[in-house]
Amino acid sequence: MVEKTFAVVTAKSEAEKDREISGRTRDYGSFLWTQPDLLELSYVELEERNLEVKSERVKGVSSDSLRGKFLEYLRREQGIKAITVCFSDMEGKLHALDYDKKHIIGADDNLTFDGSSIKGFSAQSESDLRLKVDWTSFRWVPADLFGPGKVLVFGNVCEKDGSPYKSDFRSGLLGLCEDLYEKGMTINVAPEVEGFLMKGKMAEQEYDEKKGFELATMSGYFNSLPQDTLRFFIDKFAEVQRAMGFENEKDHPEVAPAQFELNYKYSVALDAADQIQLYKLLARQVASSMGLTASFLPKPLQEISGSGMHTNISISMEGVNIFYDENGEFGLSDEAYSFLTGILYYANDLCLVMNASVNSYRRLDPAHEAPNEIKVSAVDRGSMVRIPVGNEKTSRVEVRTVAPDANPYLCLFALIKAGMKGMEASTAEMENMKKIVFEDKVKKLPGEIYTALACHESSDFMRDIMGEDAHGKYWSIKTAAADRCPRELGSKVKSCEVLYHHEITNQLIWSDF
Repeated sequence: MVEKTFAVVTAKSEAEKDREISGRTRDYGSFLWTQPDLLELSYVELEERNLEVKSERVKGVSSDSLRGKFLEYLRREQGIKAITVCFSDMEGKLHALDYDKKHIIGADDNLTFDGSSIKGFSAQSESDLRLKVDWTSFRWVPADLFGPGKVLVFGNVCEKDGSPYKSDFRSGLLGLCEDLYEKGMTINVAPEVEGFLMKGKMAEQEYDEKKGFELATMSGYFNSLPQDTLRFFIDKFAEVQRAMGFENEKDHPEVAPAQFELNYKYSVALDAADQIQLYKLLARQVASSMGLTASFLPKPLQEISGSGMHTNISISMEGVNIFYDENGEFGLSDEAYSFLTGILYYANDLCLVMNASVNSYRRLDPAHEAPNEIKVSAVDRGSMVRIPVGNEKTSRVEVRTVAPDANPYLCLFALIKAGMKGMEASTAEMENMKKIVFEDKVKKLPGEIYTALACHESSDFMRDIMGEDAHGKYWSIKTAAADRCPRELGSKVKSCEVLYHHEITNQLIWSDF
């Protein structure tokens, strides 16, 4: 058996820094970790392997059909020591557990964890929950970010009896996609996730409203120089994305200084949601390795543009994009218009899951240019839904209101449900929807979280699709977070809306309130 060796290092001489360390020794800051036999793949090898699995994923192959293949691979591959199993809580915060490979091989259907330690999950008196590995999500990961000898999968949270846990919306999105797939429909999603690069490793956790955030650079849209900090970050981030099988398309700074957006190819809805979680995880890890912070707060600085997560959705049947009609308005089919009408009709009901934090509503401020108008347009970027230029392959609807800190599973689940309400509506129901959405004066989405909370609480649609218990839990969690902040947003980003944000801190800080 190969033993791990740890050497505590307080400072390294120049000679030590320049020395080529044999084997697979890694510098982890305060210690060196040598494990010669652990798997480390090149970025080219990572991309090849991850794209091979992704091709199976987008074909709709089931987890059960891949389970045996990957368990056998884990048995054979001696260089893998652990499997990182990821899941998300109700708010969309990513959690992960490392399971020893031998344990996974013998008990992949019996992975348990303490659900009472996850906000919004089980009560202390009934804490144990299960994780069921989704083998279609299997990914090889870069050793320089995750450590050598690891692979990654996503898990679905289950009750003790193995049934889907109702507060886990990855399970909900999986079930919805499977139901639609049986009807011949594949939901395709392409998110555009924006973020900011801040100075300092813990810029969010150490936020002081008197000082605000300090941007890593002042370079911005299309004009970041090759040696600029933002360009270095984007280049490294793009390499990692490519290795993880994202199928990169366009990497660039965004409109605001130090803002970034790395676009990649659309995928099936569940995979797209997983990729959003990985996108933010990878960005944060790359930034941290540079002594910086990648922030996905929707509006971290009041005086400049915020960050969104424009969500492009289309539906295909037998490989054909049913949202396209060359003779339709904007090139859209009747099915596409019915789908977007459903989303607009339930816009206020959806608002809280699309904009899930106090900070989100700075971006939706009705006094400023924002994607907050409940309407559709091909050109007006203030519209909640925009129709990008498209063809038979790319025709889609773009929901611009979604913030980057939304739970991607819950958000996509709700958007698809709303869209399907439109597609499945009777002629009379659709006429009523159109009258409310298109014939009345254009309305705006809630401009602060309390109105969004009220819309969510009174929504029969959200209660129906989420289930009574999860609907109530989500409202309670979001209300508790809102109550820790001033009711009026004001002109300054407050410490409380950052420090109590669901993606930024663990639950310990809540006891300080």
